[in-house]
Amino acid sequence: MVQQGDQWLGSAYVAPEVFALRPDYRALLILADGLIPGPSDEVTEKLLHAAEERAPADHPHVEAWREAFRAFGAKPQRTRPSVDALLRRVPQGLPRVDRLTDAYNAVSVLHALPIGGEDVDRYRGPLRLVRATGDEPFDTIVEGQPAVERPSPGEVVWRDDEGVTCRRWNWRQCVRTRLGPTTTRAVFILDALGPMDGAALAEAGSALVDALRATSPGVRLESRTLQPTA
Repeated sequence: MVQQGDQWLGSAYVAPEVFALRPDYRALLILADGLIPGPSDEVTEKLLHAAEERAPADHPHVEAWREAFRAFGAKPQRTRPSVDALLRRVPQGLPRVDRLTDAYNAVSVLHALPIGGEDVDRYRGPLRLVRATGDEPFDTIVEGQPAVERPSPGEVVWRDDEGVTCRRWNWRQCVRTRLGPTTTRAVFILDALGPMDGAALAEAGSALVDALRATSPGVRLESRTLQPTA
């Protein structure tokens, strides 16, 4: 079990070497307690439908993320930033996953920024964004079977004390901390680069808060922004 509320948010950090790679990077963390998990429903269908109808055809923020991936050696044509992958699915229809995932995917598409959601109670120690050594374990599924992979040295990863929770900044989440049918406490990570200013990031955060309240009335929310110090 991780620390409570503001203590856990206060322990999160971005390593200096990540800010050295992209000095324009900021992460808005939203901690939600009292979530109501479950399958996709009418509320999330409405959110996803609105996102499909109003999704931007192109956005400079998506291209900035492709550039960020190239900067640490990833090929964005093969391992796309999460928002890039979602936007490419809009013409065929966004995936319907579950109430919590649908809510943040809808906001991600509408505001053209990567968003991830993680089960806080499955974390061990603080959340942090670092450049990998290459030794960290990453729990995943390969051909339907549990597997452990390792990130490439220098890859930008989110991690905790136990291992990598998300590879390549916002490309793929691990199995251990992903949202599930018993998730009631989660952290949502909104990733921003230069083309998205502070006002736009705050607007996306407000949209996510509204979506979470629509799916989980009574949810308790806290937030914190990680950014370079002046």
